[in-house]
Amino acid sequence: APARPFARPPAAAPARPRTPGAASAPDGALRLNKRMAELGLCSRREADDWIAHGWVLVNGQPAQMGQPVTAADRIEVLPAAHAQQGERVTILLHKPVGYVSGLPEDGHESAAVLVQARHRWPEDRSPRRFSSAQHQGLAPAGRLDIDSTGLLVLTQDGRVAKALIGEQSDIEKEYLVRVHYAPNGPKGAGVVAQDVQSVFPAHLLQRLRHGLSLDGQALKPAKVDWQNPEQLRFVLKEGKKRQIRRMCELVGLHVVGLKRIRIGRVVLGNLPVGQWRYLGEHERF
Repeated sequence: APARPFARPPAAAPARPRTPGAASAPDGALRLNKRMAELGLCSRREADDWIAHGWVLVNGQPAQMGQPVTAADRIEVLPAAHAQQGERVTILLHKPVGYVSGLPEDGHESAAVLVQARHRWPEDRSPRRFSSAQHQGLAPAGRLDIDSTGLLVLTQDGRVAKALIGEQSDIEKEYLVRVHYAPNGPKGAGVVAQDVQSVFPAHLLQRLRHGLSLDGQALKPAKVDWQNPEQLRFVLKEGKKRQIRRMCELVGLHVVGLKRIRIGRVVLGNLPVGQWRYLGEHERF
């Protein structure tokens, strides 16, 4: 019988490119900056800054950018990092109507322009002194639309931002919302502006509490109750764009006034419109 030709061995699969550190990354490892954020030490951006400065040790050795770590690794932050973090400020502002929360847009100023010495609340008890350096990296931790007023948090501290707007945030935000009942739209027939509570159907109030969707996603349960005959109190644990106004539209209500009065355990209190104060040393959201 004729000899069979030798079969060629299968071609080796092309090698996949490896990311730096991937070869030595053990199972279950995370990038160091993500692990530090999970531990509540700082934000990922702060972690990268600290690592670049040499202020982070892993198992006693200087950390490397992008280094993989596991829960068994010992992470140490040097005092210089804590000192820098302690200088970062969180500011509570009573945002007026007409200012946007973030960057200026459509000719409207950012609420951050109000963070000046002359607008600091005279009754602020914080020993901190205001300086222009506190504007660097100061960003809103959550939105409050241009037509709304109330408590807006601006912070340089990544831990605060993560607590308020991170993916796992579960902090309550409380609002007072003045409404008209407008089943045919705010310019349609049958608008009720007084004693709205008496004409608003109870089953629609229940839908505000749970059962509505926005942008194709079901909303989390909310606490919604009448504060007085023309004003509702909302307590939410999420913050989609113009969420309360859009929720109200879905049940025939038209919002004519919206004010945020609480975020977590921090309340607006007597802080005047357009003024600000520092988050107290012992205050926690």
